[in-house]
Amino acid sequence: MCVGPLKRFCHWGPLIALGIIKSVTFATVSCLSQWWPPHESWGSSVLFFTFMSCAVLTLYCFLHAMFTGPGTMPLKWEPEKAEDKQFLQFCGTCEGYKAPRTHHCRKCGRCVMKMDHHCPWINNCVGHKNHCSFTFFLLFAVLGCAQASVVLSLSIYHAIHRTWYIYYGTGREPIVYMSLWGMVMCMFVLGLAIGVVLAVGMLLYFQLRAILRNRTAIEDWILEKAVHRRGMMDQPFIYPYNLGCWNNFKQVINFSCEPIGDGIMWLVRTECHQYTLTIEQLEQKAEKRARCREYQVVQSYSGWWFPCTKGLGVCCHPPCTDEPRISLQLGDIVAVTRWKKYWLYGERTSGSSKAERHRGWFPRCCAVQILSTESDSDNPPTDTNRPVQDSPVESKKKR
Repeated sequence: MCVGPLKRFCHWGPLIALGIIKSVTFATVSCLSQWWPPHESWGSSVLFFTFMSCAVLTLYCFLHAMFTGPGTMPLKWEPEKAEDKQFLQFCGTCEGYKAPRTHHCRKCGRCVMKMDHHCPWINNCVGHKNHCSFTFFLLFAVLGCAQASVVLSLSIYHAIHRTWYIYYGTGREPIVYMSLWGMVMCMFVLGLAIGVVLAVGMLLYFQLRAILRNRTAIEDWILEKAVHRRGMMDQPFIYPYNLGCWNNFKQVINFSCEPIGDGIMWLVRTECHQYTLTIEQLEQKAEKRARCREYQVVQSYSGWWFPCTKGLGVCCHPPCTDEPRISLQLGDIVAVTRWKKYWLYGERTSGSSKAERHRGWFPRCCAVQILSTESDSDNPPTDTNRPVQDSPVESKKKR
């Protein structure tokens, strides 16, 4: 099964998502056939048709978002004009330049067009080409599970009071038959449906907000750092891709789920140009390199998420992110860019090739700072006045 296109299914995310879709669909259809059979009235027929439409469209949009993918940059891509290279970041893994709004995903191993995040449920990134189908998938999943929650709740209620309806009812009440295990399964599926409405509904809200702003989750963090970096006195940073709510909405949402544009060149505001955001990214990268400090490893670290041998504080205060941990050996040199009380984040510079970068968290007790200059020794980074930390959004990409 893990060969060719079916390889996308070889992950816990798609398997769980498909299991939820199938279980909610089968349980709802089974209960609906007893509580309000479709052939009894036009209302029940409409309810059955709308639910099945949501179920089928949820599955279709899920598969479309999974197999279409976000769109990736060609390997070793370069801009048409050589002078534009100075405004773009270079990806050592893909050996090419990153077009505007493009970011490298460390899980997919490619530079993704207009990357929003890597979604484990579709085992793929959400980006330029599948943003519309992914949003429709969330919408139909919420609508379908909302209907399923109503049907399952009423069916369970009638099944519990079945005996009362038989002896004391008017004869017009629906009689729903469920065994003990059937009742347990329906309650379990009801919990799944309610969970989808709450969790996926919140994700749908954030996606719609991102579409109306024409900002991905990664670009939200870039903009936040741009505003913080300039402060109140400097000229404010103008986000180049916000063309108004309606124009932003039309760029992503349409019935064909086909994206507008090629994912490389974008419509921008009149006061901006194609490389406004990429120039800001390069300046932020330069500041990040300026605050970088080199550390030497004095204790080896295996890369475990909960290293019991490094102390109770390290185990009880892990970084709240899914970013990786890096294994370290005695004598390794690490360029650190983020500081926490018990953990450090950096890139191992010794023994790493340019194409293969080893970045992640490791316990702070495993390394000591290399004081190479007087300025470093006078102003070491501290927890109370440390550089601005990166957001958990950066765990979804490799910049």
